[in-house]
Amino acid sequence: MYTKMFTPGKIGNVEIKNRTVMTAMGVGVAEPTGMPGKRWSTYFEERAKGEVGLIITEVTRVNNNNGVATPGQLSVAEDRVIEPLSKAVDKIHSYGTKIFVQLHHPGRQSMAAIPAMWPMGMMMSRVFPPFWKVAFTMGSKMNFDLEMLETPFMIKAQQLLPGLYSPSNVPCGLGVSFVKNQPTHAMTKKQIHKLQQEFIDGAVRCKKAGVDGVELHAAHGYLIQQFLSPYVNRRKDEYGGDLENRMRFLTEIIAGIKKECGKDYPVIVRLTVDEFYEAIGLENTGIKIAEGVEMAKRLEKCGVDAIDVSCASYETLNHLIETMNFEQGWRAPFVKAVKDAVSIPVIAVGVIREPAFAESLLENGTQDFIGLGRPLIADPHWVKKAHEGKDKEIQRCICCVTCFETLETNALSGQPCECSMNPRACREFLYEKVPNGSKRKTVVVVGAGPAGLTAARECAKRGYKTVLLEKEAVAGGQLNLAKMPPHKDMMYWAIEDLETQAKLAGVEIKYGVNVTREVLASYKPYGIILATGGTSAKPPIPGSDKPTVCTTTDILNGKVKVTGKNVAVIGSGMTGLETSALLVEGGNKITIVEMADSVAPGLWCQHRFDVVPGLEKAGTKFITGNKLVEIQDGAVIIEDKKGNKQTVPADNVVLSLGVKPVNNLLEDAKAVAKKVEIVGDAKKPGKIYTGTREAFQAAIKI
Repeated sequence: MYTKMFTPGKIGNVEIKNRTVMTAMGVGVAEPTGMPGKRWSTYFEERAKGEVGLIITEVTRVNNNNGVATPGQLSVAEDRVIEPLSKAVDKIHSYGTKIFVQLHHPGRQSMAAIPAMWPMGMMMSRVFPPFWKVAFTMGSKMNFDLEMLETPFMIKAQQLLPGLYSPSNVPCGLGVSFVKNQPTHAMTKKQIHKLQQEFIDGAVRCKKAGVDGVELHAAHGYLIQQFLSPYVNRRKDEYGGDLENRMRFLTEIIAGIKKECGKDYPVIVRLTVDEFYEAIGLENTGIKIAEGVEMAKRLEKCGVDAIDVSCASYETLNHLIETMNFEQGWRAPFVKAVKDAVSIPVIAVGVIREPAFAESLLENGTQDFIGLGRPLIADPHWVKKAHEGKDKEIQRCICCVTCFETLETNALSGQPCECSMNPRACREFLYEKVPNGSKRKTVVVVGAGPAGLTAARECAKRGYKTVLLEKEAVAGGQLNLAKMPPHKDMMYWAIEDLETQAKLAGVEIKYGVNVTREVLASYKPYGIILATGGTSAKPPIPGSDKPTVCTTTDILNGKVKVTGKNVAVIGSGMTGLETSALLVEGGNKITIVEMADSVAPGLWCQHRFDVVPGLEKAGTKFITGNKLVEIQDGAVIIEDKKGNKQTVPADNVVLSLGVKPVNNLLEDAKAVAKKVEIVGDAKKPGKIYTGTREAFQAAIKI
C-alpha cells in the first residue's frame, strides 16, 4: 500500500528509507540552555518509532545572543552541544530514521526583549543552576497577552532595546503578524560575515555530532529570507539590490558549509518561493513565484542537495501556518513549478493530512518527498499507520493552529507548544510509564465531546472497563456546532478520529442516554469522569425572552434560521464572529456589538484574520466599547463606558456571550463512585486543547 511513499529516496549521499519527512517546526522542547535534553530526545524519538524517514529538527539557533527565538530552542552555537546531540542522534538512527538539523536566525521576526535578556539568563544559569526554573515559575504567574505590546507605553519602551538584526531597517508588523513595534537594526558587513561564519560553525558541530545533514532556514520570514526579499532587503551594497546580491548572504553560507564539512555533506534549503503579500492587500510586493523558482535553480547550481519548498512570512502568517480555510494540497501548483525547474529532490508540506492524498502528490510528480509538520504533532505514528494500511486510525491535524499559538503564549512559562488532538505532544517523556488500570474496575465517562472521547480512550488504554454515555444520538459535543460555520469542515475530522480511537481502545459507547444517579450507580463504577460540556449563556437582559432573540447555538444547530434580516450579534469572540459569517451567507446584514475596546479581544491573530476581513467586505458594522442593556422590538439599546446610550436597528438578536458549564451530575457522581473528575467545559469553558488535556490528565490518574 502506498508504493511511492514507501520507496527509498536519496538526498545527496544520504539514503532515506521512505519518502516522508518530518519538517522543522518550532515546538520548544530543548532545554533553556539550548541543549537537547530528555524532552527533546523523546519527542523526536517518538516520531522515529512512528517510521518517519527523515526528521528535520525544529529551528536551531547558531548564535546564543542575537539569534535566540524561543525559550526551548535547540542551539548549535557552542561545542558543548556535540556530545548530548550525538547521543540523541544515535537513538533516532537506531530506528532507521535519518536526521538533519535546521539552522536558523530569526532576524527581525522576534521580540527585542528576548535577545536583550537571554544572554544574562544564560550566565545566571551557570552560576545558579535553578535559575531557569525560578524564572519560568515567575513567568507562569504573569498575566501576559501579546496585545499588551501594542500599548503606547510598551511601544515606546521596546524602542529602547537593541535593534533586531535585519538586512535593512524595515520592522516587521504588517498584516497578520503578531510581531510588531520592534526596533530593527540594519546589519553591518562585519556583522554579516560573523553571522555567516556562525552558520558554518553550527553545521560543523552538527557533522561532528553525527547529524546526517543540515537545512538552512531561508523561509517563513526569518533572517535568510529577509535578505532574499526585495521588500525587506533595501541594501545598496553587494548584499542587496538584484537577485544575485540578495542571494549572496545565503550562497556564501552554503559555500562555507561545503568547504568545511565536505562537498558531500548534504545541505537542504527551506525556501519561501512566494511571500503572498497580495493576501494582505500589497500587490507587486516581495518574492513572487517566478523569482522563487529562479532562486531554486540557482541554489541547485550552488550545490544544494534538496529544496524544501515553502512560502510566506509572519506578515502573511495564514499562508505559512494554514488555518482551516486552506484545502489539502493547496500549495501543489507552486511546488510543482519548482519541481519542474530543478533536478534535485523537492520536499514540501501543504496541508497534507491523509496518506492517499500524499501518495497522489508523489504519483503525479508534484514533489519527491512528503513534508509532514503538524500531522506528526497530532499523531507521531502517522507514517507507521499509513504503512500498515491503518489510515482510519490516524489522528488527523485539524489546522486549529493551537500548536503555534501556544508556542508563543507558553513562552514565559518555559513550556513547549500544545496540540488540541494529542495531549502527549512535546511531553512524551512525562508519560513513558503510565500505570495500568484494573480490568475488574469500571470507569464511566459522561459526555462524548472531545474531552469525553479523550478521557474514555485513555481509560480504556490503561485497561479499565470503560463505558461512555452520551445524551445525544451522535458524538462531538460542541464540535458539532463548531463545524457549521464556513470552512470549518475539519472539525468533523476531530470527532470522527476521536470516536474511532475510543472504539478501537475498547470503549463501550452508548448514545441517547439520559444520565441520572441511578444510571451511574447501575454500573457500580470505580471512577466517573464528567465531560458534560457547556451551554450558551443567556443573561437576563431586558427583552432577552423575545422570540427574535436567540443564542449562537440556535443558529449553528439550525434550530433558528434567519435570512435577509438586520441582525445584531452581541459579542465578538470566535463563536460570535463565525456565527456572523454563517449569517452573512444567509443574506443578512450584521452589526456586531462588543463590550471591549477592540474586536475579538484575546483572539489569536490568525483566527481574527480568517474571519474579520470577510465580514468587513460584506459590510458588517462593528461597534466596540459598548454593552447591551436592552432588547426592544426591532432594535437593541447599547451603552458605552460613559453611560451614553444609542439605538441600533435589529430585526433579530443573536447572543454570543460565552458558555456556562453543565455540571449538574457532580454531586450524583460523588455519591456513587470513589473517584470523580470533571473536565473540559463542564469544569471551565475553554478551548479544545484545554479540554482534551484535562481529560487526558484525569484519565491517567484515576
